[in-house]
Amino acid sequence: MGLISDYRAHTEERAQSGIPPLPLTAEQTKELIELLKQDPVEEKEYLLELFCEHVSPGVDDAAFEKAAFLDALVKNDATCSVISPVEAVKILGTMLGGYNVKPMVDALSSESDEVASTAADMLKKTLLVYESFDEVAAMADSNTYAREVLESWANAEWFLSKPEIPEKMTLTVFKVPGETNTDDLSPASEAFTRSDIPLHALSMLGSKMDDPIGTIAKLKENGHPLAFVGDVVGTGSSRKSGINSVQWHIGENIPAVPNKRTGGVVIGGIIAPIFFNTAEDSGALPIQAPVESMETGDVIDLYPYAGKIEKNGEVISEFTLSPNTLGDEVRAGGRIPLIIGRNLTRQAREKLGMGDESIFERPEQPEDTGKGYTLAQKMIGKACGLPGVRPGMYVEPETLTVGSQDTTGAMTRDEIKELAALNFGADLVMQSFCHTAAYPKPSDVKLHQTLPYFIMSRSGVALRPGDGVIHTWLNRMVLPDTLGTGADSHTRFPIGISFPGGSGLVAFAAVTGTMPLNVPESVLVRFKGKRPDGITLRDLVNAIPYKAIQQGLLTVEKKGKKNIFAGRILEIEGLPDLKVEQAFELSDASAERSAAACTVRLDKEPIIEYLNSNIKLLEQMIDSGYGDPDTLRRRVEKMQEWLKNPELMEPDTDADYAAVIEIDMNEITEPILACPNDPDDVATLTEILADSNRPHNIDEVFVGSCMTNIGHFRALGEVLKGKGQVATRLWVVPPTKMDMKKLIEEGYYSVYGAAGARTEVPGCSLCMGNQARVADKAVVFSTSTRNFDNRLGKDAKVYLGSAELAAVCALLGRLPESGEYFDVVNQTLQDGQDAIYRYLNFHEVSGEQLQELVD
Repeated sequence: MGLISDYRAHTEERAQSGIPPLPLTAEQTKELIELLKQDPVEEKEYLLELFCEHVSPGVDDAAFEKAAFLDALVKNDATCSVISPVEAVKILGTMLGGYNVKPMVDALSSESDEVASTAADMLKKTLLVYESFDEVAAMADSNTYAREVLESWANAEWFLSKPEIPEKMTLTVFKVPGETNTDDLSPASEAFTRSDIPLHALSMLGSKMDDPIGTIAKLKENGHPLAFVGDVVGTGSSRKSGINSVQWHIGENIPAVPNKRTGGVVIGGIIAPIFFNTAEDSGALPIQAPVESMETGDVIDLYPYAGKIEKNGEVISEFTLSPNTLGDEVRAGGRIPLIIGRNLTRQAREKLGMGDESIFERPEQPEDTGKGYTLAQKMIGKACGLPGVRPGMYVEPETLTVGSQDTTGAMTRDEIKELAALNFGADLVMQSFCHTAAYPKPSDVKLHQTLPYFIMSRSGVALRPGDGVIHTWLNRMVLPDTLGTGADSHTRFPIGISFPGGSGLVAFAAVTGTMPLNVPESVLVRFKGKRPDGITLRDLVNAIPYKAIQQGLLTVEKKGKKNIFAGRILEIEGLPDLKVEQAFELSDASAERSAAACTVRLDKEPIIEYLNSNIKLLEQMIDSGYGDPDTLRRRVEKMQEWLKNPELMEPDTDADYAAVIEIDMNEITEPILACPNDPDDVATLTEILADSNRPHNIDEVFVGSCMTNIGHFRALGEVLKGKGQVATRLWVVPPTKMDMKKLIEEGYYSVYGAAGARTEVPGCSLCMGNQARVADKAVVFSTSTRNFDNRLGKDAKVYLGSAELAAVCALLGRLPESGEYFDVVNQTLQDGQDAIYRYLNFHEVSGEQLQELVD
């Protein structure tokens, strides 16, 4: 009885933390099955509970063992005194899809009418049937039960059998004032626990407020479900672990799906678009509404359809339930189950010759204005087989390129398993290990060993630990004017367009090759003039919020916050000659604007150069044993096909934008920084030094992250060369191993060593803050993406700016005056710019050099 005693001990250990035991592994499930085969079965109630409720569904390895045993029971190839063939079919029906589907389809032809009838009842509620749909449809002509299933799917009984959102919901408020970012909900320091939802949820809001978990427990004593409320909710990363944690505390258990919850109400004055979509996908009810009159402990009445919230009988907030399909999404268990189910119903109706259904709420589609299309609208249109799309349209575009990184990779893997998928439908899916390679925990090492096979066995591409940052690699696999997504908020293609999402959406896009999208409006940022010497692209990045603040389109204050970019597409033009690596610095930073996506309008020449380089890189990856080779080969062929006729989409001159922001680069006369600790709180160097409330001395400097490229590291080296030890702690982490090897070859690592710098394995390093950290309360100058509280270090105060300014800060140990900065960079960088800002063109190196860089 080793399993019983061991699992009870494990259960008791986890109960000390107030969380349930982990699901059974495949080996434990095998052992459980052997116990269930005994006659009599000891502790049958406990064993049945383990078997029914503690095995993950879909195509998990444990689910395979469970389904195989149940199939044998149904076919009388095995016996169990406590599970009859009919009960076996019922249990199969709780496993969502995958390994359980064929046994249920086979059972439709059972000699036992009760077994066949039960199989039909279970299949009627099963959505993830994939190719088994054709088998059921073929059987329907001669098999009554198969016919019942097909008709049930056609009539959407799987949907109509679920309860609608109630007209009135009485809730207790749990409010987090100010801005709550996904790092608050899912701390990077606990990233290694993200796939263990209950354990990870214990860390929610731990650095933001006192005893949040105890407060939640106390509020639940009121007897009402909780509503998670905040002024600004879910900014920052795209991590689904944020909504997973929220739902663990305010949601409902899912029968036969261990350690995961659904449902729950989230109310925000502003809800970040990625977080809103992730909540939709997860079956939550996200509502954007004024929250000023709600405080923790308030009991409110929410009227979803009437669009109002009452407290003590008085209306305190009004809203519109949006999108109009949100009610159906919640009823179906989430946006993704709704899409899958609607498609199943459509297929069944087509097979039966039935007309269009009127069961589901149709997405509201805007009227065609007759105006031209923006660049983004044309790219999305192309992915939908249309000339363009309009803001407000609901579409399901082809998602050609999908990225997954390691701190969300385990969750994406689990979502793929729950989707019961053994193959990818997207043209290219890539997995990286950039967030955990430098200092892997045991759970990270296990992921490094197991996840590559999982991805490659489904025709995906797996990078290796130490290869570097996901975005730098994924960008090199993108095709111009195409659409993609990734489980990282900085999946922001410099060519084409990408809409990053949580791991559930990314799994869906990987499996189906499409994604749901409510087309956002666009904001145009147009640069003009000439960029002055010493003004960097990072200064242009920060000039965008700087100008928006001046125009009243963006505020730093969280209450009543204005953000013209939030949930919209940021479209950038006026810099057509940028190299693609440079363009990514602009598109990447659209994440910090809370934009849904970004486009950068470039000329053909830099994109042609980039693709020629990338073809050589991908070919070398194949030669170096990267998989899946067929997927890499297919992408090479598509790049070569584009190069035969290299045409790029252009926006129409009469396209409409929600706002147009024009930035004259001639007016940018000094560096612009994002100040501690808010990427929207931007100011010039002079303004910062004139403000005694802002720190001026710098303790640590970080040069790294996806916002950097090899040019930045050469610039850093040139500034530091011959200057000896710097005055700060200096971190230097190139984005890829190819950059690192080239910088070593060119002698820059010897410069970093002489400066006393700490260098690391290429990857994300300090940017996410899940591994190495700066000192507590340090003042930091960083080239990384964002500077939320506690992200790089506990109570650290972090400025964001260019690598060039970072180098000067490291030398001086403080922020320089504007004149000091220009003296240094103009003396050291001005004359050698072509050599310093030279990017890795793999088609211009020898085969031997390329092999050395990639191996």
